[in-house]
Amino acid sequence: MKTQQLVDLSSFKGTIILPFFENENAIQSRSEFQNIQVSKTIFSGKKDSQYLVADSENGNIFIFLGLGKNPTYKEIKTAFRRLTAKQADFFKENVLLHIAEDMDEQMLEAAVSGLLLGTYRLGHYKSSSDKKVDWAKVTLSIFTNLTNAEKIIAKAQKIAGAQLETFHLVDLPPNKITPIFLAEWAENAGKQYGFKTKVFDRKKAEKENLHAFLAVGQGSQREPQFIIMEYRPKQAKTHVGLVGKGVTFDTGGLNIKTQGMVHMKCDMGGAATVLGAMQLIADLEMPVQVTAIVPCVENAIDNQAYLPSGVINSYSGKTIEVIDTDAEGRLILADALTYLVKNYQTDTLIDFATLTGSAVGTFGYECAALFSKNETLLKQIQESGEKVGERVWPLPMWDVYQSEMDSEIADIKNYHGKPHAGAITAAKFLEFFTENHPSWAHIDIAGTAFGDSEFAKTKHATAFGVHLLLKFMENL
Repeated sequence: MKTQQLVDLSSFKGTIILPFFENENAIQSRSEFQNIQVSKTIFSGKKDSQYLVADSENGNIFIFLGLGKNPTYKEIKTAFRRLTAKQADFFKENVLLHIAEDMDEQMLEAAVSGLLLGTYRLGHYKSSSDKKVDWAKVTLSIFTNLTNAEKIIAKAQKIAGAQLETFHLVDLPPNKITPIFLAEWAENAGKQYGFKTKVFDRKKAEKENLHAFLAVGQGSQREPQFIIMEYRPKQAKTHVGLVGKGVTFDTGGLNIKTQGMVHMKCDMGGAATVLGAMQLIADLEMPVQVTAIVPCVENAIDNQAYLPSGVINSYSGKTIEVIDTDAEGRLILADALTYLVKNYQTDTLIDFATLTGSAVGTFGYECAALFSKNETLLKQIQESGEKVGERVWPLPMWDVYQSEMDSEIADIKNYHGKPHAGAITAAKFLEFFTENHPSWAHIDIAGTAFGDSEFAKTKHATAFGVHLLLKFMENL
């Protein structure tokens, strides 16, 4: 969908979107469309309400969109996404979004981004397409009095573009989204958006002593890929390190999953978040230096698969007793975190991972679990997520939980084997490999990266964390 700012409305023909905040007295139509009125008994701008009316004189279709009294950024974005997702019949060649004077920059950004996200469909491999709209032929015009509207519109497009790309990476099937696919995606994105990418294959990873990373992938015929991305703007304020868990499919290994395996294509949700964020950060030319590592493997089963009760090494030199081969994500993250800390001087380090069912059990599907001992960093991440509707909430990182991961035979074990505090003990395991980095945070997105919503009949990607990271870096 092409977007543009429109100044003259006199010759516009098509669908016109008129968003309104709730007004119990009466909705006043825009001065440019005085002939189109609606009774307050029919439409008062209540949240999630819509009213459609056709102008018999010129054939324009008007969509009155209710936003409620004090809508959040996410609520506005969802309201507009609902239009393109569910009212596609009214999006032909020309669409006008008319922003009133009492609507600010954040609303414009959320509205444009939401409309673009609503064009996404899951039928990537359907042999017969029932597309009602060719979105490439649709032009979205925006009318607003905001002086920097052009800049806001461009930013909204880039945010939506990165999130749409993240949708694809998570939603496409695991026989397509392999470790090599993600490595090639990172290389191509780097060339397009302006960051450097290097990739370690199995042979190179062996030379680098990435033992824990390699152990997880040794039961799969698919080549593991250790992806390193470096974004280096000329005037960087600070250096942020990112790590994203990239298990492109998780069978559980020899501790094979007994339920829910059909959804395990989403186990690279952390990788998708970091990849999408790298695209967005570079696309917006953010003045922040970023180094991102995405370890990508498939946790499969054959006669080479790593074993429960086995002891493996790691890049840090610390040994790990494998209690459960389904606690694999923390193993590849361990090597990625240590590699980043030892080889790059980052001011802040954040990892994203679909790591534990425990996080889902604690927060459900509305909030991610946040872990850090740095109170300033905790607050910054929380506030950034709240602003864009990607909520995170901290769980304790008390050292008393570290003893749960003690091993009799190795330096640490990868799973405590108990039905409690699973997200916390997983975070303590990761902390063991951060070399005491003073500003590290772990975000467990197991419940927020992939789930149910009104926009599809099956579980699908959310791109959780992409916009959070942008907002976080804007405030550094």
